[in-house]
Amino acid sequence: MKSAAIRDAFIRYFESKGHTHVPSSSLVPGNDPTLLFTNAGMVQFKDVFLGQDKRDYVRAVSSQRCVRAGGKHNDLENVGYTARHHTFFEMLGNFSFGDYFKRDAIQFAWEFLTSEQWLAIPCEKLWVTVYADDNEAYDIWNQEMGVPAERLVRIGDNKGEKYASDNFWSMGDTGPCGPCTEIFFDHGPDVEGGPPGSPDEDGDRYIEIWNNVFMQFNRDADGTMSDLPAPSVDTGMGLERIAAVLQGVHSNYEIDLFQNLIADTAKVLGLEETTHTSLRVIADHIRSCAFLIADGVLPSNEGRGYVLRRIIRRAVRHGNKLGATEPFFHKLVSSLAREMGEAYPELREQQDGITQALLQEEEQFAKTLDQGMKILEQDLASLNGSEIPGDTVFRLYDTYGFPVDLTADIAREQGLSLDMAGFEEAMEAQRQRARSASNFKMGDGVSLDLEGKTDFCGYDRLTSAGKVLTLLRDGQEIEQLSEGEQGAVVLDHTPFYAESGGQAGDAGLLLAPGLRFEVSDTQKAGSHFLHIGTLVKGELHRGNEVKTEVDAEIRQATVLNHSATHLLHAALRKVLGDHVSQKGSLVTAERLRFDFSHSEPVSPAQMREIEDLVNAEIRRNTPVEIQEMDIDSAKQRGAMMLFGEKYGDSVRVLSMGGDFSVELCGGTHASRTGDIGIMRIVAESGIAAGVRRIEAVTGAGALAEIHRQSGQLQSAMGALKATPENFDNKLNQLLSGHRELQKEVDRLKSKLATAGSRDLSAEAKDINGVKVLATQIEGADAKSLRDSIDQLKNKLGSAVILLATVDGDKVVLAAGVTKDLTDRFKAGDIMRSAAQAVGGKGGGRPDMAQGGGSDPSGIPAALSAAVDYVSG
Repeated sequence: MKSAAIRDAFIRYFESKGHTHVPSSSLVPGNDPTLLFTNAGMVQFKDVFLGQDKRDYVRAVSSQRCVRAGGKHNDLENVGYTARHHTFFEMLGNFSFGDYFKRDAIQFAWEFLTSEQWLAIPCEKLWVTVYADDNEAYDIWNQEMGVPAERLVRIGDNKGEKYASDNFWSMGDTGPCGPCTEIFFDHGPDVEGGPPGSPDEDGDRYIEIWNNVFMQFNRDADGTMSDLPAPSVDTGMGLERIAAVLQGVHSNYEIDLFQNLIADTAKVLGLEETTHTSLRVIADHIRSCAFLIADGVLPSNEGRGYVLRRIIRRAVRHGNKLGATEPFFHKLVSSLAREMGEAYPELREQQDGITQALLQEEEQFAKTLDQGMKILEQDLASLNGSEIPGDTVFRLYDTYGFPVDLTADIAREQGLSLDMAGFEEAMEAQRQRARSASNFKMGDGVSLDLEGKTDFCGYDRLTSAGKVLTLLRDGQEIEQLSEGEQGAVVLDHTPFYAESGGQAGDAGLLLAPGLRFEVSDTQKAGSHFLHIGTLVKGELHRGNEVKTEVDAEIRQATVLNHSATHLLHAALRKVLGDHVSQKGSLVTAERLRFDFSHSEPVSPAQMREIEDLVNAEIRRNTPVEIQEMDIDSAKQRGAMMLFGEKYGDSVRVLSMGGDFSVELCGGTHASRTGDIGIMRIVAESGIAAGVRRIEAVTGAGALAEIHRQSGQLQSAMGALKATPENFDNKLNQLLSGHRELQKEVDRLKSKLATAGSRDLSAEAKDINGVKVLATQIEGADAKSLRDSIDQLKNKLGSAVILLATVDGDKVVLAAGVTKDLTDRFKAGDIMRSAAQAVGGKGGGRPDMAQGGGSDPSGIPAALSAAVDYVSG
């Protein structure tokens, strides 16, 4: 049974049991900032399990794409070397939100796995584990499902304390938790390993294929367990694992999906043999890399982007081990799209963008290797002893992406070793930081134990009445706020827009007789809105009725910028191409900021075209149309769905200019495009590899920007004594004259430094049969010293050279060794000794090195050091 057929069968089965098919969420969790990546099927339902969100269904089924390559769940170093570790995998799951519980969950799992209509796995091949105290689950398996006691294993608290068990699951240190029951497949006696719970359980004979988690308790901070009012079910079955079982193989890498990717990888690399471990690594990594980029993550030096960069570079390094001499990894995107594009259309839709992002990173890595070599050479030039320090090895690996094995190869060539203990210490410190940053804790942020939600009524009004549901100070619920105190007010109804989708939260007032609360920001906590600010008059209590007034001027300015952002997004796609997608935005009353995928700077001509397109739509003054529809209808309408947003089953579709801009958006907007007035782009820049940023202003802000730029132009024309008609010519004349003067300055410096080159060559001394020139030059700089060394090498043919000069208050040194002598003398060694004499340091290649210091009085000693070096 093929992998795609298994995925389809799982979804169809649970749909037949009344489950709603919920598409896979993004690999970037939209509801948990503490989690690095989506690493389980339940992540997108976290708020539902916590009671902070309510869906219009109580049963769900999904095939969730997951990544485990950083933080708590990090399988990166094992990938390719074990049978079942992956950076990317698919988790098939069925969920109950207070509907069915243990009996139905167990029956569903058993029927799907064993019935002839579905997977038809022989019952005798399956083993089951339950939590030791969970007699209810044990009896269901034994008495109702017919699993004999010899294949039914109780797992107790095997991790050192109560409820710390392989068969007891918790969402965090506090909150929902409960026992779980796992199903294992027995590969047979010809495979090593014992049954679950035995000393040999880590073998490959018995493989876990399904886990049913029963969330039936709530754990308080003091460890007290209480029954949940609505117990829920969270299950998971790895697609790759069950595919291996059904296809009769022991390794996930032997299933159809991986075998096709491995074969394509071998073809791209020109290999006939397909059993290399490195091919498995590359096939795994193209999946995680492509899906992460499709979900908006791009390579960078921090956070999720850093993990992606590590995965890419690990894949490229394995390709290099197999003989790759040019970029190859990006060529596998088309193969992946063919394998998984039907289940995940975004792979096909974004294939070109994913390919370009990977190619750019591969090319950047080639440059990084070159940079790492230079850094390593400098560190080696100043090395004391024969061991490269662990922090140097780690810095090369962590900061520059320089492979440790390559550092070791270079060290061996020079008779050096690596301080691997120090490297591992630095690596472990990094792992600890990653684990600390990615722990999933219930206490993070504000969690309100309130019924219902805050009803938002601010799309068509700026004032309303509201009742105070609760008050907060320092993140804790309180009974009242007193005059002068800062805090947050939660209302049952509000016209205040809470920050979401890049749009800043509203400001304004909460009023009542004798009471005035000034709202500076509005944020969300689950389904409730927090009105954050200061009580400037009176006392505010739970249950008070207040009048709400949104600051109309701030809201209007924000609305204009938000609507302009949609027009800008559409214009970018029309001018730059369909690969452009939103990577982030910020909309405030002052300006808009829009981040988008694009691999090169936007040219001035393109900026002008984009701005003209937006302003043309503004002048058309078409109505801004908003429609509520289901998600499938929105897709058919062609609505853009933005990265990082969390959409429900019913969505808001915003259209401007007919089909000019059609996006899903829950924010507030202008009534007509003409309300925006004018949009002016004020900045364009790169913020990450493959991501650009445009900043712009609208309305009165745009007019102020035009006045500012006009004033600058007037000042510049006055300084040049120019008119608008001849300004360009006068400016070009000034710049041309400046460039010519700079060239003349450089020429005179070089002439001054090299005028005596003929005499300098005559000053070379013969020491032990080697020409040595060590002297000081007046009026030179670093560049002219290097130029002089190149000329002197040509004149002397074979020589060791050290030149010194004083440039301002610094000493500049340059050393050179002709190629025929680099096996005996190293310019870097000369520079190390010479630079110490002038109170500085330096380093470089064997044939050329540079350094300096701050003590001109040490120049004679520095020059003598070069002579002493050759003298031996």
